[in-house]
Amino acid sequence: MMPERRRFLQLAAMGGVALMGVVTAGVRPGWAGGHAEALLLSCMDYRLVDDVERYMAGRGLRDNYDHVVLAGASLGALVSNKPTWGQTFWDHLEVASNLHAIKKVILMDHRDCGAYKVFLGEDFGRDRARETVVHAEQLKKLATLIKEKHAKLETETLLMSLDGQVEAIL
Repeated sequence: MMPERRRFLQLAAMGGVALMGVVTAGVRPGWAGGHAEALLLSCMDYRLVDDVERYMAGRGLRDNYDHVVLAGASLGALVSNKPTWGQTFWDHLEVASNLHAIKKVILMDHRDCGAYKVFLGEDFGRDRARETVVHAEQLKKLATLIKEKHAKLETETLLMSLDGQVEAIL
């Protein structure tokens, strides 16, 4: 195990709250050592955890990205009745930028998303074309906000199917 990872685990075992205080108290670029290529935002759906990891590894990003998980992914960061979720995303993006000097943010929604059903009150999975449009709206909205706040960061917007296939949303 790498010394940095061992130290992180020791600190986490002593109390994540204390560690969180250190991280949010003002992070210097490169403070934790090293860089990560990207920050990935994905959904919490247990059906796709392995597929998300496989996709990122297939792109050569294994151990080279930070990961934020919110129900609904892009929608979770934008939904008005869960404002702390959006703040959590922005806080993580700030830390990833300062701590790991990320170059891009990858936003990955997925089809048949339960959070979309809960928050938007409609089962979009019944109409693939409509589902794509609704996800594209949320992905593009969040990507635009990221560019406004972090002009130097690239953004990618992706939509994963339940079989693990990923399509770019432009």
